[in-house]
Amino acid sequence: MSNDWNARTKLVHSGSRRSQYNEVSEAIYLTQGFVYDTAEDAEARFIETGPDEFIYARYGNPTVRMFEDRIAALEGCEDAFATASGMAAVNAALTCGLKAGDHVVAARALFGSCLYILQDVLARFGVQVTLVDGPDLDAWRGALRSDTRLVFFESISNPTLELIDIKAVCDLAHAVGALVVVDNVFATPIFSNAFELGADVVVYSTTKHIDGQGRCLGGVVLGSRDFIRGTLEPYLKHTGGSMSPFNAWVMLKGMETLDLRCRAMADSAMRIAQAVQGHEKLARVIHPFLDSHPQVDLARRQMSKGSTMLSLDLKGGQAAAFRFLNALEIIIISNNLGDAKSIATHPATTTHQRLPDAQKAELGITPGLVRISIGLEDADDLQRDILNALAAA
Repeated sequence: MSNDWNARTKLVHSGSRRSQYNEVSEAIYLTQGFVYDTAEDAEARFIETGPDEFIYARYGNPTVRMFEDRIAALEGCEDAFATASGMAAVNAALTCGLKAGDHVVAARALFGSCLYILQDVLARFGVQVTLVDGPDLDAWRGALRSDTRLVFFESISNPTLELIDIKAVCDLAHAVGALVVVDNVFATPIFSNAFELGADVVVYSTTKHIDGQGRCLGGVVLGSRDFIRGTLEPYLKHTGGSMSPFNAWVMLKGMETLDLRCRAMADSAMRIAQAVQGHEKLARVIHPFLDSHPQVDLARRQMSKGSTMLSLDLKGGQAAAFRFLNALEIIIISNNLGDAKSIATHPATTTHQRLPDAQKAELGITPGLVRISIGLEDADDLQRDILNALAAA
């Protein structure tokens, strides 16, 4: 039984559906619609759908369903809905159950597009949003109200790698009846299980580690069957944010090596963070498992490894950060993460550039901060590349 399988086995086999041809590799069902034998069959399908009774690709597709079943098995939750992108997953998870007058509490340290949904989109439609300092439990306690319907945060924030005590915040939120939505991308489904710590809904940008090779956009929302099919699915069916069958097939292939890739990348990230810590050109080296991280004890409680990410804060500000980036030879400059290729980005001028300078400063996104996603290259080569670029900075 799949419930008894360990993670690597689930990543290879869970959710498999074979056609009459008994193919080894999962089939790609590139169809937008499905045929009914009779008009009566069509009527019945629209009244009550079964698990294998598909209607339209915006509602569900066999390849997409394989991916949803596989990642739900990995997470140990009841159900999942795959989306066209990570931000489609975040938007749907936040929006599908809210209405004008509802109250949301979210961590202040979020990806720029997440802040846009909270502060621009939801606020425009009459949802009240309160942002708090994520690690401060007293701030959560003070912000939560009897009318708080939803709580949202990144388990590890982008790009300053700030952690939130998932269990403690879930306990506080549940005490007022709020739903807890956790973006678990930086922690990965391999090193962190937010459901075990109390989360109600978990979202991933599958564009990141799950694809892991820079090919396709994708996202997924995971949770109880009641939430996924009763609240989320109607919203996504009618707004059209579903994943394409081809992208779902790519994600299935990515999942087969997800555990192996994440562990190798995290080991390299930790080794490199330790090697460059204390470098004369750096004001900070940020990695959740470094002893210097202010939340290292929490990181070790919540995660089995310290993520594939690290951030370097160069003393010379933006000019030094740009010299560093331009001197890299192996690590590429891009704004993705979780890839087989190591990637560096300057958040203050790219992913978080729309934030006012005061907000960047409050979040710790300094002009010298560089976020690095460690890939599958040789760790010695990456370490030399970083040290050589620091010399140039």
